[in-house]
Amino acid sequence: METITDDSNSTVTMNTLETVLDESKLIVTVNTLDTVYEVKNQDTICDESKCSEITKTDEIAAGESNCSAVMDSVVKADKSMSPVEEAIISGSNCAISSTSKRVAAESHEPECKKAKLESNNPVKDSLSVLSQSDFSLKEEDGKSTKSCDDAVIRRNQADSSEKQSPLTETQAGITEYLGSHKGFSAVIKQRYSDFIVNEIDMLGNVVQLTQMELSECLDKSNTECEQEGEITSDIISKEDIAKLENLIKSGDKNTIVNIIAPQDKDARTKIHLAIKKKYPQAETKTADVDGQKMIQVMWKTGKSRDRNKDDWPESKKDYKYVKFVLYKENKDTMDAIGLISKNLKVKESLFQYAGTKDKRAKTSQEITSYKIHPKKLSFMNKVLWNMGLGNFQYVKEPLKLGQLSGNQFTIVLRNVQESLETVNSAITSLKTQGFINYFGMQRFGTTLVPTHRVGCSLLHGDWEKAVDLILMPRDDNPSKDAFQKVWMETKDPEATLKVTPPYCGLERNLLEALKKKMKPFNALEKISRNTRLLYIHSYQAFVWNQMVSKRLKVFGFQPIVGDLVLKDGSDSSERLPPVLVTQDNLKQFSLYDVVLPLPGHDVIYPKNEVYDWYRERLTADGVDIDNMKRPQKDYSLPGAYRHITVCPSNVDWTHHRYDDYSLPLTLSDMDIIKGIQLPASQKKGKFKAVVLKMTLPSSCYATMALREVLHVDTSVAHQTSLNVT
Repeated sequence: METITDDSNSTVTMNTLETVLDESKLIVTVNTLDTVYEVKNQDTICDESKCSEITKTDEIAAGESNCSAVMDSVVKADKSMSPVEEAIISGSNCAISSTSKRVAAESHEPECKKAKLESNNPVKDSLSVLSQSDFSLKEEDGKSTKSCDDAVIRRNQADSSEKQSPLTETQAGITEYLGSHKGFSAVIKQRYSDFIVNEIDMLGNVVQLTQMELSECLDKSNTECEQEGEITSDIISKEDIAKLENLIKSGDKNTIVNIIAPQDKDARTKIHLAIKKKYPQAETKTADVDGQKMIQVMWKTGKSRDRNKDDWPESKKDYKYVKFVLYKENKDTMDAIGLISKNLKVKESLFQYAGTKDKRAKTSQEITSYKIHPKKLSFMNKVLWNMGLGNFQYVKEPLKLGQLSGNQFTIVLRNVQESLETVNSAITSLKTQGFINYFGMQRFGTTLVPTHRVGCSLLHGDWEKAVDLILMPRDDNPSKDAFQKVWMETKDPEATLKVTPPYCGLERNLLEALKKKMKPFNALEKISRNTRLLYIHSYQAFVWNQMVSKRLKVFGFQPIVGDLVLKDGSDSSERLPPVLVTQDNLKQFSLYDVVLPLPGHDVIYPKNEVYDWYRERLTADGVDIDNMKRPQKDYSLPGAYRHITVCPSNVDWTHHRYDDYSLPLTLSDMDIIKGIQLPASQKKGKFKAVVLKMTLPSSCYATMALREVLHVDTSVAHQTSLNVT
């Protein structure tokens, strides 16, 4: 549910009239002066999310899946606002600034990258929500103290006894829009199946789960696969081949298959070799059984120091990793990996991924695992719900963060309230002009403890505070509240561990280390490196969002002298140095070339007023912009550059009508594997929907693209704030 603004800059304030609760959804009827709207929260369909998601092990999902009423709807703006409503809404600072007029390039220029945006009379004084005072140091007893809390958060917390809320878009620095089109009302993620994400690898291939069964040639070299084929009946009888197949499929290590051995030694040797090539997980021997010479076949029983290497095929000795496609529903990437590692009884650190994917969605992405045989990974398909592993292959190198070229999104917007013309105009604006490349709200988490606060503490080297922030109560899941409150009251890791659910892998790893009397720094090392890096990156993103909003508010939507630019789609992964905009080259660039740095020790900053804003922002958080190297390598980030704006590619959309919101309007990889068909189109359906498809570069957020299309606030905090009774 959003508060949005229209072209006249009027802001919608909603007064709840009634709340009706049934088994599947919360319906809130709201009034915007003259117009009444019905707003539905994200439906937690019990046959889809199980209301509290439970795997066949003991997974109990946290967050949204506990049927909590979190608004995912949007409301169109009204044209007027009473003084009372204006006062109520003033704290949100969500209004769109109209002082910078955005004008797209000539109509004959369809390419987003070539569009030019002009700004009329940008005003530096009073436009920025993040004013100079927001960056001032916190003073206590005349001394400057470090503070990881953003000034906006402090400003909004007038009553210290008042319960904190999750981060809002404004607090995360997300305030501007690129297009001047009219937004429209639609429901985002009414069902998590309305949001489908497929990773795109470095070669530009869309990652899809297409096969969950193991290939017969997977463990063999290419030569063996080509030459060996099937064991023919002239070597072993068809009956014995059938017994061997049953042995391998059963995995029964207590069963022995006896094959009558030929008298000729060469013939016996041929059988031994054929079986070992066909079934590398089996071992053979010749033995006398009741006076008859037999070739006995059984599963290998030899022990190894590394149980993950027991069945590693000899033909793949040069390969240390297995790459597979992970399909998941309503889980984030780290939770999914936690479940797999728990069931396999291995460390989470044995798994690597290129990027994390949305939680409330159906997603497919590549994962690598260190020396875990594909048959063990494949067995997870029988254990875990709403997940699928497949398309296994051996590789020599693991995946690293950032090793992807982007993501393909298929998104259903339901209950669309505007005309086809308005919808088409809004999406066309996204296609031709793009959107502001903000880090989305999921980068900062949806709980009372934003991840950037943990990252800020790690940058300070305040390990004890970082531990506290990770373990402190969040009021986001009743099953987690118990152990978080025990920690807050006792700081006793052993007592806290006793009431910590088994699925809370991150917290349990941290508490186990503290229980062993490890210092906070060493205990934090028990959290996977990728997770710790995400905390740091979250702080960088927090600063970047604020800088880009202020840059656009103050200087408008065109390059200025002192900006940094990277052309031709260059990004931070290429580590190309940016070009400084001067008076001589100013006309060579557009806003689409402008980048801003993510803070670090190996970046340069704009040579204009923006640099002062960076220094003030970091100083307010107790971070020295001139000394960002850390003794701990993981927390010593070089920084990077990120384009202010981005254009999606392969943008396409279709209009639909429907009567039943529980029926799918698009199919995921798993749906296709199961042979599920889309329902017949309902030309006279009661509700309108749009299915939007687009491809975004890596580290770009589809929710920010939707925000641009709809002109709405996407934060959970803001949506939840409208859910009053």
